This record gives sequence, C-alpha cells and structure tokens, in this order.
Amino acid sequence: MSERPLAQTLATQLLDSYEAGSSFFFASPKRTLLARGTFATVPPLDGPEALRRLPEQVRAALDEARDAGHDIPVVVGAVPFDGAHPAHLVVPMTLQRAGSLAFDAAAPRVAAQNPFTLRPVPEPSAYLHGVAQALELMRSGPLRKVVLSRSLHLDTPTPIDLPQLLRNLAQRNAAGYTFAADLPAHAGAARRTLIGASPELLVSRSGLQVLANPLAGSAARSPDPVEDQARAAALSVSPKDLHEHAVVIEAIAEALRPYCKTLDVPKGPSLIHTPTLWHLSSRISGELLDPSISSLTLAAAMHPTPAVCGYPTRLAHEAIGTIEPFDRGFYTGTVGWCDATGDGQWAVTIRCAEADERTLRLFAGAGIVVGSTPESELAETEAKFRTMLHAMGLGQEARP
Repeated sequence: MSERPLAQTLATQLLDSYEAGSSFFFASPKRTLLARGTFATVPPLDGPEALRRLPEQVRAALDEARDAGHDIPVVVGAVPFDGAHPAHLVVPMTLQRAGSLAFDAAAPRVAAQNPFTLRPVPEPSAYLHGVAQALELMRSGPLRKVVLSRSLHLDTPTPIDLPQLLRNLAQRNAAGYTFAADLPAHAGAARRTLIGASPELLVSRSGLQVLANPLAGSAARSPDPVEDQARAAALSVSPKDLHEHAVVIEAIAEALRPYCKTLDVPKGPSLIHTPTLWHLSSRISGELLDPSISSLTLAAAMHPTPAVCGYPTRLAHEAIGTIEPFDRGFYTGTVGWCDATGDGQWAVTIRCAEADERTLRLFAGAGIVVGSTPESELAETEAKFRTMLHAMGLGQEARP
C-alpha cells in the first residue's frame, strides 16, 4: 500500500482533531481548515442593513484583533438565509491548514448507533400543497422561481457523535465542502452545531481571482448504472431544469459584474454528481477590479442566490415566508472563512443539519419553476435528505 502525501495525512489529522462546541471545520476539494477557540466575536447585527454591513464589521474585528497582538487574521463561521438576521462569525484562537482530505477506499465506515424518531415539518401532503401554491403564484404574477424547503426533526435518547458524523460526511463527499460550525445557543439548547456536506460553492477569492460554482437542476442517482446514466442524460436536456439553471446563472453574473474586470460565464451547464444526486453546474470565473474587495463582500452581494431563494429575490423571499412553516435559520445561508487580505471560501449551506446534543434538524429544498410538479419536487427533497441520512447510517427506513 502506497503512503499518502504528507498534506493529506495532515488533513485527516485535522478532521480527527475536530471537537464539537469548540471548533470550526471546513474542507474543500483542495484545502482543509480547523479553527479552535474564540479570540473575538464579530458583533452581531440585525435589520435590513445587516448583511450589507457585515464585511465592514469583519474588517473592524480583524483590525482590532491585530492591534491586540493576535496573529490569526481570519474570521470563520456562518451567515443565515435571511440577511436581516445576525451572522455568527468569530476570530479563532488557533488556525491550522492542510491539503485535501483523502481516505482509504477500503477503510470501514462507522454507522451511527443512535435510535432515532423522525418528524417531518411540514408533512409531505402540506409540502405538495405548498408547491401548488408556488406554481399558482407564477401563473398569476412575475415570480419566475421559488425554492421551497422541508425539514426532518430527528430525536435520540443518546448523545449524537458529531465528530463521527462529520467524518462520515467527509468520506462520502470528498469533492464537495464539508463543514461543522458552532452556532449561538438558542431555544434552550446550550450548544448547537451546523454540520453538513455541501456540493455548492457560493464564491471563493484568491488574490484577484474569483470563482463561483452555482448548481441548479437536479436528478436523483440510481444504483443501476444504465438507469443512472439515463437520468443524467435526461437532466442535461430537460427544458424545466435548464430554465431553472439559466435563471440562477443570470442573477449570479449580474451580482458579480460590478466587482469584476473580467467575468467568464459558460454558455451552458455541465453535469456533476454526488453519491445521491446529479446536478447541472456552471463554473463562473473572473478577475476583481480592486484588491480591497473581499470574499465576504462578494458573498454578501450574491446572497441569497436564486439557487436557494428564487427570482425575483424579493418576491421569492416573500413566498418562502408565506408558504414554509419554519424559520430556515442558517440553512441556505453560507458557511466559510475570510482572511485579512480578503481571500476566502464560502459554501452554500445545503445538505446539512442543525444539531444539539440529542436532536438533529435536517433540511432539503427544491427549486420550483413553471413546469415543476409537486410530486417530483417532493421526490427531489427526499433524495437530498439522503446525504445526511446515509452519514447517520440511515437509509430508506428513515423515510417518515
């Protein structure tokens, strides 16, 4: 057996060192990051200007940390779906970086041992009704797309092993963005963690180079190779999914252009896959006009994209508030890091759960456009739940 490169060994060590409640973990296809402790918290803001003002708040926090002699010039954490709600970003005490994660394919995977009870919110029948409501809004007005979500509440009598859950997610989703971020205490939960494995990059910045990789349009994988390829081929020519993807790309390019000297937008999407889904994907790259534009400035300008909210944004946000029976919190927000130079990576917070000691709240959504059917969108959310359910050692038996 060949030895793994040192960078990959170090990355696995960072994963093994993650501790729920005191760490931030973020792994991308090329980099792994573990931050520990809290030197300072970026003061939380709420209200209509909260998201727009967040980059200046971060700059101020990093300047104060530097003036105090702290030599870790980075913030880590998460931004919620609703930009009027407070983000949770901190300057950590320590920061370690390594290369990409790699796992021995023959290594056994440890399934979760917890017995769970499940409760869907909303019930599937209510979700079907919500999709029908959204389609009626599109027929009667200018709304072009809205993303409607469901949640699964899982309760267990024994503590959840979050480090093992994180490892399972990382093993199954090496090409994506695996994360675990502490969240503020809420509703009696002393400790909360945002944990997941997103396939979607909101934006990254390295020097003057910018990259966004939006996904929109999905199809569930099949264990049968012939059927799996047939589903991929059908997705690549689906008028409904291509329209949904085009709406997202148009809005993201519009958000990025004011900040970029050049912007390369593909003429059409490509296909990518996770263990559970095929996606239509476009890699949008550009060069910044000004080195003072940070990755968080770009993320704030783009968020929320039509991939997680809809289009036009205000109308879609209003529809979500009317139809969805729960507060998304940090689901469909963004999670990642930004350093004092402005470099950073921000993933879209999907394929995730919000966890405390004995409960998990899983989330999944689907983009509704003209041509959608309630039954197919419900099936898409069930496929998206599988990323978390499989990492927990649960499969079809976990269906509510």
